[in-house]
Amino acid sequence: MAEKIKNIKITQIKSAIGYRKRAKQTLVALGITRMNQSVVHAGTAAILGMVRSISHLLKVEEI
Repeated sequence: MAEKIKNIKITQIKSAIGYRKRAKQTLVALGITRMNQSVVHAGTAAILGMVRSISHLLKVEEI
């Protein structure tokens, strides 16, 4: 059987100022527009890949 996809809570903990444009675009794609803002997403491969690419800016919690 397929595994159940878990939800993850993603919070921006570090500013994107000074980082490349692509990192900023990834934050927007995740729905994060401000510092300390949190969003909840399903833990799909696409979302996890985006989180991994900018993990230095984020805090991730499994819900």
